[in-house]
Amino acid sequence: MTRHPTSIDDESLIAALRMASGSDPVPERVTAAARATFGLRLPGAATARAAATPAPHGVRSAERPRLLRFTAAGLTVELEVTSLDGLVDLAGQISPWPGEGALVEIRTLHLTESRTPSPTGRFAVTGLPPGWFSVVCHRPDRSPVVTTWTRIRP
Repeated sequence: MTRHPTSIDDESLIAALRMASGSDPVPERVTAAARATFGLRLPGAATARAAATPAPHGVRSAERPRLLRFTAAGLTVELEVTSLDGLVDLAGQISPWPGEGALVEIRTLHLTESRTPSPTGRFAVTGLPPGWFSVVCHRPDRSPVVTTWTRIRP
């Protein structure tokens, strides 16, 4: 019977990738991207996956915001994404309200913005760079919930 390790450190992961690649070494930029991505994971967090989002009613503008919904662990994260001048604005709502002391992090590959959700679970962040992002809801006395990484284009 083969035993698989339950956790792996950065160097072991990189070494395994090098061995699997054969004789060609992995380019340093790929190795650096793998390390950076591996460092973004949140062990123990519940992953919120994308869920169907109903079409908005009564919207007349051709420039409609993008609506996203993620669900996991009894929590729903709804996001309205708009682009303006090449930057991205996110308005979101966590439901049910995650409780006093909750914190929402909006993560990109280059920065993280933190917000305390209102008593109705709402939060907003403006001026984000386009690209990949993920939202993390840290709840008191419970494991965090993190959305899958989603790519936003301006």
